[in-house]
Amino acid sequence: MDIRIFTRVFKHPIILSLIVFLSVMGPGIITANVDNDAGGITTYSLAGSQFGYDLVWLFIPMIIALAIIQEMGVRMGVVSGKGLADLIREKVGIRLTFVMMIALLAANMGNILAEFSGIAVSSGIFGVPKFIALPVAALFVWLLVVKGTYKSVEKVFLLASLVYLSYIVAGYLSQPNWSLAAHNVIMPQISLNTAYITMVIGLVGTTIAPWMMFYIQSSVVEKGITLKNLKYSKIDAVFGAIVVNIVAFFIVIACAATINAHGIQVNDVVDVSTALAPLAGQYASLLFAFGFLNASLFAASILPLSTAYYVCESLGFEAGVSKSFREAPVFHGLYLGLIILAVIVIMMPNVPLLSILYLSQVANGILLPFLLILMLLIINDKSIMGEHVNSRLFNYIAWATVIIVMGLSISLVITSIIG
Repeated sequence: MDIRIFTRVFKHPIILSLIVFLSVMGPGIITANVDNDAGGITTYSLAGSQFGYDLVWLFIPMIIALAIIQEMGVRMGVVSGKGLADLIREKVGIRLTFVMMIALLAANMGNILAEFSGIAVSSGIFGVPKFIALPVAALFVWLLVVKGTYKSVEKVFLLASLVYLSYIVAGYLSQPNWSLAAHNVIMPQISLNTAYITMVIGLVGTTIAPWMMFYIQSSVVEKGITLKNLKYSKIDAVFGAIVVNIVAFFIVIACAATINAHGIQVNDVVDVSTALAPLAGQYASLLFAFGFLNASLFAASILPLSTAYYVCESLGFEAGVSKSFREAPVFHGLYLGLIILAVIVIMMPNVPLLSILYLSQVANGILLPFLLILMLLIINDKSIMGEHVNSRLFNYIAWATVIIVMGLSISLVITSIIG
C-alpha cells in the first residue's frame, strides 16, 4: 500500500476516534465485568435454573441503571481528578466518611471471601485441591499489582474480561428457545410471589454493588483520562454495562434451556456445571466451570484493590497501582493483608461462610442507596463539576434509578432479615 494512502486511512476521523477509544477503554469494561463474580454467576445460574426464561426482561432496566451509574462515576473522576472517597470526604467531612469506610471495609471483606471461595470451588471442579489453588491464586494477584504498573495490570484485566465470552459460547451450545426468550424480554410475565421478588432483588443487587462506584472512579483518575477524552470514557462505561449484561443473559438462558427445562434441582455452580455436561455437552460444562474460575480470580484481584483505593482516599493516604510500596505503603499493605486474610479464612475448617456472605449482602443493601444519593449530590455540585453537572433530564432518569435501587435494596435487607 502506498504510504500516502496508509497515512490518509489512519488520519480518517473514524479511525482516529477508534484509536482514542481503545487508549481510553478499560475502567468501564473492567468494573462492569467484575460484577459477574462468583456471587453474580451463582445468582444468574440459579435464576435460569429455577425460573427458566421468566426473568430475562430484567436485563433491559439493569443495563440502563448500570450504564447511568458508571457514566456518572467516570464523569466525576475525569472532571474532578479525584476518587469518590476523596469527594465524599470533602462533601460530608471526615467523620461520616470514616463511618462509611468501616462499613464498606466490612462488607467488602465478605465479598472478597466469596471470591476466594469461588477459586476453591472452581479449582476443585478441575481436580486441584484448595490448599494448592488458593496460595497460588493469592501469589498471582499480589504479584500482578506489586510488580505491575496501571497500564500492565489493566491489560491483564481486559484479557480476563474476554474470557467471559466463554459463557456466550456455553449459552449457544445449550440450544436455548430463542423465541421464548425474546417473548419474555418484550412481554415479561411478572409475578408477585416471594421467591420471584427475592430473585429480582438478588439479580439487581449482584449487578450494582457499592465497591464498583469507588473502583471505576479511582481507575479513571489513575489512568489519567483528560476532559477532551471524556466522551470516549463515557462510551467505555456504557459499553461495559451492555457487555456484562449480555454475558449474564447467556448464563441465565444456558441454565433455562437445560437445567430448568429438565426439572433438575441445583444449589450451586458445581451442580450447574455437572448438570450441563449430559444436557449441553462436555464443552459447555467445561466452559462454564472455566468461566467461573476466571471470574473468581478476576474479582479476587479487583475487590481488594477497590478496598485499598477507597480506604486510602478516605484517610488521605497515597494510593495507586503504579506507585511503589515506599510511595504508598498503606495501599500496598492493605491489599496484601486482605488477600492473606481471605486465604487463611477460606482454608479454615467449618468457617461460617454463608453467615459472612449474608452479613456482607445486608451491608451492601444498606450502603448502596446512601452512596447513590451522595453521588448525585456531588455530580450536581457546580463547584466540583462546573458545566459537567447532570442535565435536568439526566437527573430525572438518575433519581428514578436511585429510587428504584433504594426500594430494591431496602426490600433485600427486609427479605434477608425476615427470611
